[in-house]
Amino acid sequence: MITVTSADGTDVRALDAGRGPAVLVLGPGLDDGSAWRKVGERLAPRFRVVRLHRRRYRLDLGGPPCTIAQEVEDVLAVATAIGGPVLVVGHSSGAVVALEAMAASPSAFAGAVLYEPPSPSTSSPWGEPIERAQAALAAGRPGKALEIFVRDIVRLPAGQARLVGLFVAVHPRMRALVPGQIEDALAIHRLGDRLDAYAMIETPTVLLGGDRSPAHLGDRLDILARTMPDTVRVVLHGQGHSAHAKAPADVVDVVAALAVKVLR
Repeated sequence: MITVTSADGTDVRALDAGRGPAVLVLGPGLDDGSAWRKVGERLAPRFRVVRLHRRRYRLDLGGPPCTIAQEVEDVLAVATAIGGPVLVVGHSSGAVVALEAMAASPSAFAGAVLYEPPSPSTSSPWGEPIERAQAALAAGRPGKALEIFVRDIVRLPAGQARLVGLFVAVHPRMRALVPGQIEDALAIHRLGDRLDAYAMIETPTVLLGGDRSPAHLGDRLDILARTMPDTVRVVLHGQGHSAHAKAPADVVDVVAALAVKVLR
């Protein structure tokens, strides 16, 4: 574990493994810091892998919800501590944070792999489902809140969303992380259209997706590919939004291929 101090004085924690050129991983929603462990373990023999425990999902911090701007400050603090441009890997909402970090400080990053960011580049009717999820949380029903999120924002089938909600309802640690997930969605929703900012990002970027993921995630990747000046679109066949867990070796191949090109 490494700890650095963010711009607002908050301690930022990350798991640090391996040696060599640095890869900084920003995990998805509901991540307690362990989601990308399988990928990290496979990368560590060749690279220094730093997996950020995003403050939005730090149960020890408490306090008011954090902003994406604060998460960006955390990322930049860790990148500065690592030293030298790093390869940033972002997954889902973590990939949105990565985009914002690259827009804020492009010189900090030698390259990026963005795995299905729900980037606010298209009109997304998230406001109403977020309100319903917040109401479910207020009623003490985190499982229902996550079911709404998974069905109406992630857009998984209703049956799968119901199973996710039932699982969360009986899993204490997951229940505790659900408010952060709903806040995560709200923070992304509030960003609005950021395509003008993303069009200025010249960092070599792989836009990674799975052909079994919800269609809107592929649509968002296509928009980023048309917007950002230096991108390559990569599709993992037979995979969805969880290839980091189900096919980690495939994800490692994508990350390592870019790392060899951009890291010295």
